[in-house]
Amino acid sequence: MTPDRANCDLSGAGILVTRAAHQAGPLCDLIRTHHGRPVRFPAIEITGPKDPELAGMLLGAVADFDIVMFISPNAVSRSLGLLPAEGIPPAMRVAAVGRGTAKHLSEAGIPVDLIPEGRFDSEALLDSPALSAPAGKRILIVRGEGGRALLGDTLSERDAMVTYAEVYRRRCPTGDAAQLLQAWDRDVDMVTATSRDILENLFHLLGPEGNLQLRRTPLVVISERMRKRARELGCLQISVARRADDSSVFEAICGMLDKTG
Repeated sequence: MTPDRANCDLSGAGILVTRAAHQAGPLCDLIRTHHGRPVRFPAIEITGPKDPELAGMLLGAVADFDIVMFISPNAVSRSLGLLPAEGIPPAMRVAAVGRGTAKHLSEAGIPVDLIPEGRFDSEALLDSPALSAPAGKRILIVRGEGGRALLGDTLSERDAMVTYAEVYRRRCPTGDAAQLLQAWDRDVDMVTATSRDILENLFHLLGPEGNLQLRRTPLVVISERMRKRARELGCLQISVARRADDSSVFEAICGMLDKTG
């Protein structure tokens, strides 16, 4: 049963929010509104791409493609300034992998006509009837450097012509976790990780001593793939949010507290 978010009272629980600094605010606000204590610890940084000229050239020529796909909210925000002044042609099909990505596109005035149903991931998007037979279609995938290859590889296997516009990089921060670790037992009752990169970075940033604390702290992730990886890393209590958006992550926090409280 989905937790009732309206009636969720976190009762002072400390929730480690590991999203990038510029994306952590909404989840922190939800936690605070429901009487929790958000503990900010960005475990990822978003920076510009290695080849901004190539990204700009590809997005500037977006009209040469039949379909443009945006992989994440960062892909949207980092590409808006690179699109031509006239924007994306009205006849072009626009796809978004997640609900948050679709929301960012809509807020930017870009209509979205391909959104996964049910799950919000590459696998679900590939199940869309519109992508079942894309042979000969020119598809531009807007993403971060080193993203998952599944979407592009599968479309290429279906004889689409796939090009990547990589508009940002993910980087592990260089911050010191000593202060966080000193207060961990007092301040951190649960950890959130909304990407595999964040999960891996957390283990790197916290070090051997911190990893012991992390493994025994309830953890919320956003996919079964992440749950599997967290188990491989030794995490003991793991909950999977229905989706990657803040509302779903918050629901998973409430559900996890019900189980562990």
